[in-house]
Amino acid sequence: MASNLELQAMRRAIALSAHGLGSTSPNPPVGCVILDAAGQPVGEGYHARKGEAHAEGNALLAAGPAAKGGTAVVTLEPCNHVGRAPACRQLLIDAGISRVVVAVLDPTSRGDGGVHDLRQAGVDVETDVLADEALLVLGQWRAAFTLSRPVLTWTYTETSTGLAGALDRIPASRRLLLAADAVLHADGRLEEAIPNSHGSGMIRLPSDTSRLPPVELLEALHAGGVRRLLLNGGEDLAAGFLSNDLVDHIVAYYPDHSPSASPPDRWQPTFLPPTFRLTGVCRIPRYVLVNATR
Repeated sequence: MASNLELQAMRRAIALSAHGLGSTSPNPPVGCVILDAAGQPVGEGYHARKGEAHAEGNALLAAGPAAKGGTAVVTLEPCNHVGRAPACRQLLIDAGISRVVVAVLDPTSRGDGGVHDLRQAGVDVETDVLADEALLVLGQWRAAFTLSRPVLTWTYTETSTGLAGALDRIPASRRLLLAADAVLHADGRLEEAIPNSHGSGMIRLPSDTSRLPPVELLEALHAGGVRRLLLNGGEDLAAGFLSNDLVDHIVAYYPDHSPSASPPDRWQPTFLPPTFRLTGVCRIPRYVLVNATR
């Protein structure tokens, strides 16, 4: 059973992992904390982008020799294959780590999996530690793997004439930070959410979105490494995705108005689609922010 120190370290690792949101795809955002043999933190790391060191490698680098005989607390099962980065399970074994605490098992793990090989090497491994909390960061990556398409979030704001893309109307200082790999705009532009954040060639976006129906577009994006797509526009942009049940989340901004007012002429279609339920409502300057999911 994970100790209180290990639980604290896992929550720290989960927070660290979020630094990789929007830049690691197609890899998952992962965090790791190394505890020494006495249970004290001596190193931490996260995965920043594909092609660079994984969370375990960065944490071990920071810990140095103090990792020997210690514990690695990691949000996702250590990888079991050599790619652009070494296999993390081997890095942990070579560093002399005696125990590994894992939140979520990796559905993409190669062979028998990193946990299996760690145990075969004599390392004590505990899994499913704060998995629900780790999925606050890893959940959309795992969902994209299950769906074989990007997880899609539609963001919009209400205007007097209907809906418009929130990124076009809401000042950046008032926006909820949306962790996405790519953004599809109402005019058909498709771009990285944070330009060049994934590194050269790691994300491949179709050059022409107009000829691809929604299902085929999402399939092409997934094949190109996109795991989270932001749909930034009004009803015309969202219609095809909604009719195919492809929208997973909604982030909507409703402007402040008079305490006594008539509803908008187009209130019925512009609040929330009937298949969505509210998951969060809060007030930000000049707007009410609504989160919903299917």
